[in-house]
Amino acid sequence: MNEVNEIVQTVLSGVAIGCIYGLVALGFVLIYKATEVINFAQGEMMTIGAFLTYTFINFAHFPWWAALLVTTLIMMLLGMALERVLLRPLIGEPVFAIVMLTIGLGYFIRAFVSMVPQWGTDTRGFHTPFTDKFIKSGTVVVSWEHAAIILMTVLLILILFSFFRFTRMGVAMRATSQNQLAAVYMGVSVNRVFSLTWTISAAVGGIAGILLSPITFVHMNMGFIGLKAFPAAVLGGFGSVPGAIVGGLIIGVTESLAGVYLPIGWKDVAAWIILIAVLIFRPEGIFGIQEKKKV
Repeated sequence: MNEVNEIVQTVLSGVAIGCIYGLVALGFVLIYKATEVINFAQGEMMTIGAFLTYTFINFAHFPWWAALLVTTLIMMLLGMALERVLLRPLIGEPVFAIVMLTIGLGYFIRAFVSMVPQWGTDTRGFHTPFTDKFIKSGTVVVSWEHAAIILMTVLLILILFSFFRFTRMGVAMRATSQNQLAAVYMGVSVNRVFSLTWTISAAVGGIAGILLSPITFVHMNMGFIGLKAFPAAVLGGFGSVPGAIVGGLIIGVTESLAGVYLPIGWKDVAAWIILIAVLIFRPEGIFGIQEKKKV
């Protein structure tokens, strides 16, 4: 019975971390589907969101829910500004140039965070309504922090699904991701879609950082989680929104189980082994669509 409880708790912990991977991977996928550009600064959006929430809670004394809301709004404005100031002038330039820009942006954000007096290079933290609270079901004990990550991820996915499925702008974004030229002919403002895509991706990244903070605390290198979220997006299928979440869950659970039941070191490579195995047999990813080009 103890072994069963340990497996259940390990899997639930992996699902919670996998949700974070999935949210960051979702940011990768949204931007790629709309613009065919990979934003390697997506992980740093987590860092900014976490530090903003830390500031609002510890210095402005905001309630956690208020800090979550205000941080999300600021992240949306930041995403919009980044697209307008940095990315839009590069439209029509080689994709490689834009990718290098996002890599440089990630380095800049980490450097900026280290220079802010109340942030710096030290590890920070803040209390949430779920701190030191647990759910008990028989002999299974689950942290409320992990449960909150899972529940809020599900809620966020439902909100995004409803937006893309039932709103006019959501349909325009789906159309643009399928065929930009056809979307333009139908009267869709592609520039507006690009801006909204970066806005949503920044907000999703910021929320992921807020949810992850109670587990890993807040530090300037939080953005490196993007290195694990990126293979999650590839694993699920880089053009698939559901695939980003599924890929994140697979990597999160794999890491969690490997960390408990395999020797030290396997936790860091187990997910990559699964990724390589999947790509050998299905290079387009689990939910990806294989595209053939005539040469």
